Amino acid sequence: MALHFDPAEFSARRARLDAALDAAGLDGLLMFAQESMYWLTGYDTFGFCFFQCLYVDTAGTTALLTRSADLRQAQHTSNIDDIRIWRDAAGATPAGQLKDMLSSLGTAGKRLGIEYESYGLTAANGRAVDAALDGFCTLEDASGLVTRLRAVKSPAELAYVRKAAELGDRAYEAALSQIGAGADEGDILAAMQGAIFAGGGDYPANEFIIGSGRDALLCRYKAGRRQLDPRDQITLEWAGVYRHYHAALMRTVCIGEATPRHLELHAAAAEALHEVEATIAPGRSAGDVYQAHARVMDKHGVEDHRLAACGYSLGAKFTPSWMDWPMFYDGNPWVLEPGMVMFAHMIIMDSTTGTAMCLGRTSLVTETGSEVLSRASLDLEVK
Repeated sequence: MALHFDPAEFSARRARLDAALDAAGLDGLLMFAQESMYWLTGYDTFGFCFFQCLYVDTAGTTALLTRSADLRQAQHTSNIDDIRIWRDAAGATPAGQLKDMLSSLGTAGKRLGIEYESYGLTAANGRAVDAALDGFCTLEDASGLVTRLRAVKSPAELAYVRKAAELGDRAYEAALSQIGAGADEGDILAAMQGAIFAGGGDYPANEFIIGSGRDALLCRYKAGRRQLDPRDQITLEWAGVYRHYHAALMRTVCIGEATPRHLELHAAAAEALHEVEATIAPGRSAGDVYQAHARVMDKHGVEDHRLAACGYSLGAKFTPSWMDWPMFYDGNPWVLEPGMVMFAHMIIMDSTTGTAMCLGRTSLVTETGSEVLSRASLDLEVK
């Protein structure tokens, strides 16, 4: 088995999950989130784009229902012994086969949690599961149960996070070696991802964001490449990734020269990021962190150009997004704890002047505050 953690680590996670299930009054849990499966068992696949479910209960049962294409994937990457296959065929009913599996495990009449909020459970499949299990057992939405457990990282996980942060720095160095007048965005991306692969890293859970010229004001990936002009701007958002653990960064780099507006916005972003990082501490809420960002941004007069969120948790994530919970937004009551890994991004998009300025990096919540995991400078780069 290609497990990335030792048995003691997985046993500790299972004990935490059992305690959470007991506290919620649940007999078991139907997992559809790939992150939950990976965290609990090591199971590593993108096969969650099809129907699959991992069932666990407080009696020690672990059983996976998946497709034949993922049989060996589960055998090679997880500690799951009970792997059952639903067959691809015309009229296949995997939700019905899930009921058959649960019936064989003695779950009739029991109260089970289910991860409805998951990319691994489409609305259609969710309706099919509800229909198949109607009257068989009681289902309760437990989408956030494992998410909360995953938010606080163990020392073994943090070793991978630190490696991811190192790879993220290498990727930025590779980008800066390519950025300049006439550079092709494709070459910049290739250098960044190549640095991560060369360091033993993995694909990210979503595409790296790259945009120059007016596209520097975007904070999503889009298809298409361009070459940098002698006077230009380019925004990058990327993550170092190791064993699926992410450490994200974000920067806007100027080409040729930085305009006065670039300098103004960089000053706002840098001050806001420092204030946010000073607020990231045990006992502070995610909403507190957002308010620190908003206060500084608004003081600089850029309230119309900032976003309504300024970061989120990171960890072992799968496509389509490396974003995890909690998120920094107004009023979010989620309290930060030691061991949480938080990405803070200061994103300013001034469409009036066509100026972008973004700064972001990842921090670890410590016992007394936070620790920045990247060594990359926050200075405004001009290439």
